[in-house]
Amino acid sequence: MKTEHYDVLNVDGGRPVKMWTRGVPVEEEARRQLANTARMPFIYKHMAAMPDVHLGKGSTIGSVIPTLGAIIPAAVGVDIGCGMMAAKTTLSANDLPDNLGPLRSAIERSVPHGMSPKTRGRGGKFEGRDKGSWDAPPQAVDTAWMALKDEFDVICQKTPRLRNTNNYKHLGTLGTGNHFIEICLDEQGFVWFMLHSGSRGVGNAIGTHFIEQAKQDMRTHFINLPDQDLAYLPEGTQHYDDYIEAVGWAQKFARMNREVMMRNLIAAVRTVIVKPFETHVEAVNCHHNYVQKENHFGKDVLVTRKGAVSAREGELGIIPGSMGAKSYIVRGKGNPESFNSCSHGAGRTMSRTEAKRRYSIDDQVRATEGVECRKDEGVIDEIPMAYKDIDAVMQAQSDLVEVVHTLKQVVCVKG
Repeated sequence: MKTEHYDVLNVDGGRPVKMWTRGVPVEEEARRQLANTARMPFIYKHMAAMPDVHLGKGSTIGSVIPTLGAIIPAAVGVDIGCGMMAAKTTLSANDLPDNLGPLRSAIERSVPHGMSPKTRGRGGKFEGRDKGSWDAPPQAVDTAWMALKDEFDVICQKTPRLRNTNNYKHLGTLGTGNHFIEICLDEQGFVWFMLHSGSRGVGNAIGTHFIEQAKQDMRTHFINLPDQDLAYLPEGTQHYDDYIEAVGWAQKFARMNREVMMRNLIAAVRTVIVKPFETHVEAVNCHHNYVQKENHFGKDVLVTRKGAVSAREGELGIIPGSMGAKSYIVRGKGNPESFNSCSHGAGRTMSRTEAKRRYSIDDQVRATEGVECRKDEGVIDEIPMAYKDIDAVMQAQSDLVEVVHTLKQVVCVKG
């Protein structure tokens, strides 16, 4: 008899939630949030919760939400298309310099990121590549933007406020928070380049606009919700059509953003490592905050993955651990009960505020020993102890993916 790897959260007045969380903690607030989403009348079959599931805005991070006839913009979120890209190279550990500091510095110069003093503009935020402090060539950005511009112009005709976003300026930039660039070694000592980012300011603007539009529509039609961030757009409405078009474009932007950064990352490494090498021996580029139409259980449905990765049979994906921990290149097993999905990482066990309260710079230094990275007050909220145990997370989803490569960071650039 087949043994299931998931537990079922039965929801009064809603669809069940199948949870791949055995051996990993799930806070009660996240369970309540899952139940609220599962009560929405357009949820198809059931929801799936990944082992990295934790409290989010409106819907839990680490959840897979299949819908028929409606979409919840806040479930997709404002970091639309956020995801990962990784590329295996022909370099080995022996090809890396003994001092990794110059390598990290070269990457930081080549990829605009974060809020370091070098990148601050008005209000302490990075304002764009016209600041003159970056080595990255603009050609890759211009080429990528030309492939995005025409569709963006059409979207802006319907939603003019999107035109005044940092759409071009943020293309090829990392951002802040848990976004990162890493150089890793796999189990055979080969060097990998890996990065994590999304659609940046323009994706945030698209998400924010349509979340507010959905809330306004709920008020207009006197629709009561268990959480206002579950406001939805019904299929067949103009707002629904406009959102589908805009969110699809933001996901393209996010994918191209990662591709531009990867090209600039490779160019930066070549300035430090003079030995010729090839990249993209194996390559993955996957979203983990997105929505797309898929066929499940014989029906075409919209699948929103909020902090989850597609894991169709044979499909490669990336599951990063926390700063200083292991990461994994995985191959999907195509489990239909999870809507062909897996986790997008380790998942937080505490808020950023709590991590800063609980841990010190000394803790951060100890936790990231052996990794060339920032070790200061600004990244304490990303300390490994603020995340779930990645080994437990992987064990809980052993029926969703198989591990192809295990990666260990040696250089990490945080946003």
